[in-house]
Amino acid sequence: MENPLDSAALNAALEDVHRAGMPGLFAEVRDGDQVWRGAAGVADVATGRPVTADMRHRVGSITKTFTAAAVLQQVESGQIGLDTPIGCYLPRLVPGERGDAITIRMLINHTSGLAEYLPYAYPSFKAFPALANTGPQSMDDNRFTRFHPAELIEMGVAAPAVGAPGGTPGVYSNTNYLLLGQLLEQVTGTTAEEYITQNVIERAGLRDTELPVGPYVNGPHSRMYEAWLGMIDPPRDYSVFDMSFVGPAASLISTVADLNRFFGMLLAGEIVSPSSLAQMQRTVPVISQEGKTIDYGLGLHPMKAPGQSTFWGHGGTVWGAGALAMTRADGERQMSLAVNLQRWNRLGSSGRPRPHPIDDALAAFYQVAMYGNTEDVPPEE
Repeated sequence: MENPLDSAALNAALEDVHRAGMPGLFAEVRDGDQVWRGAAGVADVATGRPVTADMRHRVGSITKTFTAAAVLQQVESGQIGLDTPIGCYLPRLVPGERGDAITIRMLINHTSGLAEYLPYAYPSFKAFPALANTGPQSMDDNRFTRFHPAELIEMGVAAPAVGAPGGTPGVYSNTNYLLLGQLLEQVTGTTAEEYITQNVIERAGLRDTELPVGPYVNGPHSRMYEAWLGMIDPPRDYSVFDMSFVGPAASLISTVADLNRFFGMLLAGEIVSPSSLAQMQRTVPVISQEGKTIDYGLGLHPMKAPGQSTFWGHGGTVWGAGALAMTRADGERQMSLAVNLQRWNRLGSSGRPRPHPIDDALAAFYQVAMYGNTEDVPPEE
């Protein structure tokens, strides 16, 4: 084995992230038949209850890979055309010229030009991306708000476009994936959540993964602490939250073991066909919500250190919770990580997030987990 699992190094790297300021985190790394699971820190800062590697967790935009896979299944069955305009399916939601110009592919890879709806649904985020002028109040205001996807989509469609349909770089937008959820509902006759549950989650044999219908996480889980760039101090627990504001874009609950199982099966061609997987791995430049330009495919993006193998997967953040799941292209090496604090970087005088020791510690963990060594730290997700 080229880089067998080094349990001591993995445990040490995980502890380093906790020492750098992360309340709790847990992970699973696989290399062939070898499996390592680890956890460091606490699930509850008030009681000191420890995190464990089998906890269920909100995994944010990793949901997008599940939704993209569901859409590609329908492409395979002939119900959806990947390069068919969304206006052919949902003319009321994306009317007129844009409905004719934006294809399903553009929605999946964020090149639709549709704006993010979140600053319109959450008024205290209206100034985004001017982070210093945003505030966390909307999170508390909307903890139990039940949104309907059509009203959120309407906000994103009505907002000024962030690019021309099909133009690059694309701009990451949750509006795209709420539309994909409505598209699935239109062509399958069931809700997107039910279709994804039956045809992606259950097909992959995932026992601890679900698209929640209420604000609670079932089963053992951590509290999820949001700092909102230092504006919430001490960070506040948002583990109880109605996720209808992101639905098929970012509401998924899963475990690190389930995520590795899912991405392993996906890259093996067992969730979608090998030709669909090849489409998922065709990337375009996309500007992430952090303002970085990343390569993004159809619900997948690559991660690679210089001179090292390429990994494929997705990251995700929601209020207080984050996750990253990456599987090597050959499926043999896998890493899934969950953390229970978000937006730990405080803003500097320039209004940009300042570096934090957690950033370097996480990068070092990814290096050990993915490549089994500490050289050539990979670029941030």
